[in-house]
Amino acid sequence: MSKNYFGTDGVRGTVGNDPMTADFAMRLASATTQVLVPQGGTVVIGKDTRLSGYMFESALEAGFIAAGADVLLLGPLPTPGIARLTQEFDADLGVVISASHNAFSDNGIKFFDRSGSKLTDEIEKQIEQHLKNPAITLGSQSLGKAKRVDTARSRYQEFCAGSMPDGVDLEGIKVVFDGANGAAYKVGPRTLANLGAEVIPIGCSPNGRNINAGCGSTEPDLLQMTVPAVKADVGVALDGDGDRVVMVDETGALIDGDQLLYVLAMARKDKGGLQGPVVGTVMSNLGLEHALRDRDIDFKRAAVGDRYVLETLRSTGGVIGGETSGHMLVLDKTTTGDGLISALQVLAIMKDSGKKLSDLVSGMPKYPQTMVNVRMEQRLDPDSSKTIQDAIKAAEAELADTGRVVLRASGTEPVIRVMVEGEDEEQVVSLAERLASVVAASAA
Repeated sequence: MSKNYFGTDGVRGTVGNDPMTADFAMRLASATTQVLVPQGGTVVIGKDTRLSGYMFESALEAGFIAAGADVLLLGPLPTPGIARLTQEFDADLGVVISASHNAFSDNGIKFFDRSGSKLTDEIEKQIEQHLKNPAITLGSQSLGKAKRVDTARSRYQEFCAGSMPDGVDLEGIKVVFDGANGAAYKVGPRTLANLGAEVIPIGCSPNGRNINAGCGSTEPDLLQMTVPAVKADVGVALDGDGDRVVMVDETGALIDGDQLLYVLAMARKDKGGLQGPVVGTVMSNLGLEHALRDRDIDFKRAAVGDRYVLETLRSTGGVIGGETSGHMLVLDKTTTGDGLISALQVLAIMKDSGKKLSDLVSGMPKYPQTMVNVRMEQRLDPDSSKTIQDAIKAAEAELADTGRVVLRASGTEPVIRVMVEGEDEEQVVSLAERLASVVAASAA
């Protein structure tokens, strides 16, 4: 049975359009309560800085209370902070209101179980079955109650600071922090400053409408200009909900998730503390795989989505993994992707080694890689099209053993992502454009 609402990271869409309506949010809360806390329990709800967050917070609160669950309202807090506090408060369920890196016109709802981990596909399917029914309202004696938690930010800041190695602080490091005008706009600068860093914040003035707008991990241009302009040592950019991170070295060069994963793996290898394989995705740069292989480090690829990276880490005994986009998992520090904690691990390596970020990433070559997003009116499975599969085979034959072709349907929007990677940039671009044309024609 396929899912109608849940994608790779919860339910997401344009506010005001199905399913991102107040009515749906209330029904979703009711359905989730019936599946996960049918006898009542405690639910924590947090959000990013989108204007629509107020509406969805109220609708979810009403749905949970009506179905008999108690609610703790955390306010604006990064997604991984909500996962952490779900555990800390011994809650049965964590709820995040966020569309992550999307524009403010979108919003989304995703869940964590009581261990701070994302829900399984099977549980999401069960919730969708209950969505077919109206929201329930119990009698007055069985209703839940709600209260706000004023200590949420400080609790999460302490947790992040505690992820640093013993005896390592950030004294003497000048950091430009870009909070994407999102959920980390307060906790990011405060955590860094509390650890001794000199912090220059940008993208930390949310107004409800400017989340991810010209800032953050998906639009790091301002960060890249600011770091060398103020002679900072490093730049850190999170996305709107704080679960992604990219960094900028002292020259203004962008350091993506693949490169950060390489830095973490190398540092742990050098100290003898690397457990299991390093896990990337099918989209991870081939240069990462080759650089790790040269150091006798096992590398495995998972499907796109940090939930699938997590599944592979758990099944193989690994502790570090991530995506090119900056979703990083450091499982001996936290249970889910955490942009701030991942950044702190890299900053700690810089401080401990005395090396610049540019030096730490220099051992990993990056193969030319081109991504073309083909938008369509309706979803298309590229695996089911003979025309597309024949085009892929032809491209792979041209690349021989020097590159890769990956086509995948987005889990959050009607887009086919065409990725080609290889040694020759001109060839890579040409093949990607050719394949994109074939996909577009097949979808017409």
